Amino acid sequence: MSAGHVSHGVQACHGGAAPLRVAVFGSFYRGFHVLSELLKGPLAARIEVVGVATDDPQASFVSRERRVWAYPHSAEEETMVARLAAAHGLPAYRGRVKSEEFYRLYEREWRPQLCIAATFGQQFDARLHRFPCHGFYNLHPCVDDGWPSAYAGPNPFQALLDDGADHAVIALHEVDDGFDTGRLLALSEKIYFPPTASVVDLHKSTSPLAAKLLAQHVARLIEAPQAQHAAA
Repeated sequence: MSAGHVSHGVQACHGGAAPLRVAVFGSFYRGFHVLSELLKGPLAARIEVVGVATDDPQASFVSRERRVWAYPHSAEEETMVARLAAAHGLPAYRGRVKSEEFYRLYEREWRPQLCIAATFGQQFDARLHRFPCHGFYNLHPCVDDGWPSAYAGPNPFQALLDDGADHAVIALHEVDDGFDTGRLLALSEKIYFPPTASVVDLHKSTSPLAAKLLAQHVARLIEAPQAQHAAA
């Protein structure tokens, strides 16, 4: 990414009391709960969701066969994030994110200060993940097995089930040039599940906690400058 892209993002973070500009890259239940929390939860008055990108499971670049879309699901579950965004006046982008079309949208219109990925079927390049001055984060299922987790990859819930795990945790980590390798920020509490649980069951049961974990981090991000100002 050029120096111009970096400086643009940094300038956007010096906006005083203006709402924090947030972009969401999410799908299925994790994307739905994260977007719901940001649009309707306690942080809604302190942030502005400026953009939403979500999976098009029919698109080849989403790698449907390696992700949650390979499992039985409804048409409504494919579009739940897009429909929630539309209800709040936000058109959902469903194309390639590593494209000139999206770079223009992202850098000129969305101009996010913070980005979050929550079940999203495309990888991000440096031009995308280095742009937001407050960071670009991902919510990833794993267990507390050190970081990076052995459960990095596109289908961690299936890997957990294959290993006979009885619980999962959600990791909040930075996005970098690797695959689920960025710096770990927080782990959720353990979420237990029965041996008969499916991958889709695990998406449903863990997504609300993932959204709350993110909200806690965003609240700290917003409050830190205020505390520094008060102490000055």
